[in-house]
Amino acid sequence: QLQLVESGGGLVQPGGSLRLSCTASGFILDFYHIGWFRQAPGKGREGVSCISSSVGGTNYADSVKGRFTISRDNAKNTVYLQMNSLEPVDTANYYCAAMLGGPMCVMEGYEYNYWGQGTQVTVSS
Repeated sequence: QLQLVESGGGLVQPGGSLRLSCTASGFILDFYHIGWFRQAPGKGREGVSCISSSVGGTNYADSVKGRFTISRDNAKNTVYLQMNSLEPVDTANYYCAAMLGGPMCVMEGYEYNYWGQGTQVTVSS
């Protein structure tokens, strides 16, 4: 069974950091482009970052550039999202997703084949 599991969310104060993990089971993550998306209450889904398979090229939403870093550890079948300098506007449920095919990752969620259940990130004092 193909499955993605996110972890690492929680409550953090503004300016703090969290590292989210996305671990795959039932398939080899290295073959897939991986995206991180988020959805805040009452808002639409937003692409946060993505990392391409093989070459490992990355992309970031303007709102997180310079603060978030995506990386992958193929030995652990896991993709990470390091989030620094967190702001209250970053509060959302964060999801990872896997996309098979295409030359590189994209920030549009409809292109992705498999999704995790999400992990909540709350930035508040």
